[in-house]
Amino acid sequence: MEKYLDIIKNSYSGYWNYLKNEILLQTNWDNYFYGLIIISIVVWLLEIAFPWRKNQALFRKDFWLDTFYMFFNFFLLNLIVFIALSNTVAALFNDVLGLVGLSVSSFQIFDVDDLPRWLGLFIFFIISDFVQWNTHRLLHRIPMLWNFHKVHHSVKEMGFAAHLRYHWMEPVVYKSLLYIPIAIIGGFDAQDVAIVYFFTIAIGHLNHANLGWDYGLLKYIFNNPKMHIWHHAKKLPSHVRFGVNYGLTLSIWDYIFKTDYVPHDGRDIELGFEEDEKFPKDFFAQELYPLKTKS
Repeated sequence: MEKYLDIIKNSYSGYWNYLKNEILLQTNWDNYFYGLIIISIVVWLLEIAFPWRKNQALFRKDFWLDTFYMFFNFFLLNLIVFIALSNTVAALFNDVLGLVGLSVSSFQIFDVDDLPRWLGLFIFFIISDFVQWNTHRLLHRIPMLWNFHKVHHSVKEMGFAAHLRYHWMEPVVYKSLLYIPIAIIGGFDAQDVAIVYFFTIAIGHLNHANLGWDYGLLKYIFNNPKMHIWHHAKKLPSHVRFGVNYGLTLSIWDYIFKTDYVPHDGRDIELGFEEDEKFPKDFFAQELYPLKTKS
């Protein structure tokens, strides 16, 4: 038990020092804090220059709530719970494997360090995106998880910051299911992960932005605003009642597994979910909602 308490303590102090360095000191290109700000400003400027819904306000409904979610989920959430939780679970998982004479490295198929850098990054990106696509499906199909995911689907007007409106339990589910698949291909250095991070954040922001783009033929590879808006549609046919267009960065999984759905231009469709008018409107009530509501 003392070992796990030390992990939790060191996680808090380590991440707090990291966060201070990110905000106050670090000037490297892979600075996550300022990288998120730069990507957000660029996509917001694109929304202003090329608005799809021209009558949507510049500071749309829940703009500031989503902006708070963006910084809370990517920085404060890690400080409050996620880093300590993930480090503790990883150590516990390794200890359980050790009881049967195994370790995480026992599952490793190959080490990305033995591959060309571009190939290692490509494999990392493809595996992580596919696992997250499947996890996203589970968030819609399992009632308990759907209660958490409702926070994200409570968005009523799409804009770039809506990308990061989600309940803090979602990354716990995503990272837990991603742990083993990533472990089997070895480790990556921080700059490699940053490349994938910035790319996926940019695509995710664009998917939720007030932009009427589908990227032409690339729509069959990359998720896009015209496709993703249907994922947020309030009303869907009964045969796709659990949702459609689950892709995070890539749309190709939806086309392969027949979960794609873009029946027509969805610019003005109503967003949300059934009885979303009863869903809480403020941050704290939304965070508490899944804990107080039966699935």
